[in-house]
Parts: sequence; structure tokens; C-alpha cells
Amino acid sequence: MKEKLKQYQSQFSESAFWNTLRTRARKLGVSVVYAALLLYYAYRRKETPPWAKRIVLGVLGYLLMPLDMLPDLTPIIGYTDDVGMLSFGIVTIAAYINADIKAQAREQLRKWFGDYDENDLTGVDDQL
Repeated sequence: MKEKLKQYQSQFSESAFWNTLRTRARKLGVSVVYAALLLYYAYRRKETPPWAKRIVLGVLGYLLMPLDMLPDLTPIIGYTDDVGMLSFGIVTIAAYINADIKAQAREQLRKWFGDYDENDLTGVDDQL
């Protein structure tokens, strides 16, 4: 899996990340956006080691890639592969996602979704 992620690292850019999340947040849903934000903020931490940052780049690059294994144009089914990749990334670098990162991600969620149901984040937090 880690080898496969290398090909997606080049797809990641911060501007594409923010643009994609901003424009597709509602379609992706609170839990998917939360997972992506956790990975992004973990990537930005100087304490996160280079190997973990490479995994984050691959996972987020995969999320940003317009044509992946299941095209995102297909409702519901199109994002299942993205969710799987995000889950892989979360579980793999969980040790580098702390309370500060969670707080940053939740604050961004409030900006985009307003009041959201905290229960929607439970599945993601349970992976940590």
C-alpha cells in the first residue's frame, strides 16, 4: 500500500487541497472532511516524521486525484475508495494526531458546516 501511495504524492498541493475540500465539503460529508483535515494538520506539524508525512501526501493526493479507482462522480460509491484510503492514513499515523490537531480540524468543520453532529466524527476518532 505504501508503495502505491508514492504515485499519488505528486497530486497533492495545499491550494488544491483547500479548494477541493471547500467546494466538495458537503458532498464528501463531515466525517470524510474531518479525516482529511486531521491528516493535513498532522502533516503540517514539525514533529511528524518524514515517513508519516509521505503517507499523508499520498493519501491526500489520492483524494485530490480527479480520476481514481472509483470515479467520484458516482454518488456514494465514488467516495468509498477515498474513505478507505483516508482510514488507512489515519490508522497508520494515529500516533501523530493529538488533541491540538483534533481541535484545529473541528474548528475548520464549524466554519464549513456550522453546527454539526459530533457523533458523525466518532467513527474517525475511534480509529485513533
